[in-house]
Amino acid sequence: MKILIPSTYSGAVPVIDDAQVVLVDGTRPVPAEHLDAEVLVVWGQPDDVLKDAARRMTRLQLVQGLAAGPDNVVAAGFADDVRLASGVGLHDGPVAEHALALTLALVRMLPLAMRQQREHLWDDDLGGAMLERAHDGRVITLDGANVTIWGFGSIASRLAPLLRAMGAWVTGVARSAGPRHGFDVVDEDALGSVLAETDVLIMVLPRHHSTHSALNAERLAQLKPSALVVNVGRGTTVDEDALLAAVRSGRVAGAALDVTVVEPLPASSPLWDEPNVLITPHVASGRPQQADRLIEHNVAALRGGGDLLNLLAR
Repeated sequence: MKILIPSTYSGAVPVIDDAQVVLVDGTRPVPAEHLDAEVLVVWGQPDDVLKDAARRMTRLQLVQGLAAGPDNVVAAGFADDVRLASGVGLHDGPVAEHALALTLALVRMLPLAMRQQREHLWDDDLGGAMLERAHDGRVITLDGANVTIWGFGSIASRLAPLLRAMGAWVTGVARSAGPRHGFDVVDEDALGSVLAETDVLIMVLPRHHSTHSALNAERLAQLKPSALVVNVGRGTTVDEDALLAAVRSGRVAGAALDVTVVEPLPASSPLWDEPNVLITPHVASGRPQQADRLIEHNVAALRGGGDLLNLLAR
């Protein structure tokens, strides 16, 4: 069995008996001598390279994506008999940490402090601004804050305990209600009443037609004017025009976005210059953790007829 690993992947190389593991340039089409590979690992290849692989690699049995979201793998057009698997679970820890960092940055007014640092301004009134903010009902600490995680999957299972450890009250929102990982989770029928009490809304929704612009003007209006919004899921799940209007009008206190509808975010986007919006360039996940173990497991399952992890429905 031949397994292709792209050069765009920098993690540990899987160790698989009686298999040929080949490193190929992830930025270019698969060389002709390796089109006979049965397994293709996907991490960082351009869309046109994946589409080319889907067309030319006729012996493929498994495409193992390492990203949590399988969007590019699904869109590439691999044959129906090729099994597709995602990297769900490989990014949970880093994304949870990044979501917490963005949340704390907003709560502790770090964007304002950074602007003042660039101006060499030691502002004794910053502490006073925090107190004024507290009097207005806005949170200046996670201790006692109501945090809602919309999209309560594996990333939320790592994020929620971090928030709880800092004193936050955490509620999850998912397609079905019921306790998960020791936290209360409601379905979207109850979302309106939950948003009305939310201090920080953290979006961790995947890209899907059912989640497109899930956070729209109607949902934003259900939040308190003191609420903060963080998105580490997919940019398409937030109506950016509605969010920007809400921030500018004071209907929402601020936002932090690691993902946007169009990536890279165009230089002309007004989000860049909005003082109450913090942007990071889709860096929450960093790189997949223990991806070699996932590849080893799924290759063994493929060979032995076992159950593959993170297998996508086709």
